[in-house]
Amino acid sequence: MSITKEHVYVMQLDQLPILIGKEVHIKNESIALFRLSNGEVRAIGSRCPHTNGPLAEGIVSGEFVYCPLQDWKVSLVTGHVQPPDEGTVPTYDVILKNGEIYVSL
Repeated sequence: MSITKEHVYVMQLDQLPILIGKEVHIKNESIALFRLSNGEVRAIGSRCPHTNGPLAEGIVSGEFVYCPLQDWKVSLVTGHVQPPDEGTVPTYDVILKNGEIYVSL
């Protein structure tokens, strides 16, 4: 059985500043969106697995975000916390189409 993902419109691309996270809520999911300096948009679960800190408020460096509460480094690609710390946040596929951001759920 194949499960089809739904592509949910989130916002216009120009509403998401480069390197500044934004938390959005879609279908009971709290998601942190990030627009990287290379123009890619990444979406991960919005809460740090360690402190429940708001990742959308963290500092972005390359393809990572640092939790604003404990400085845990979380990959915006895989959702994994950088060792020696442990944990994972969900990742979501992002589609950019005609200047619009969609997240796949």
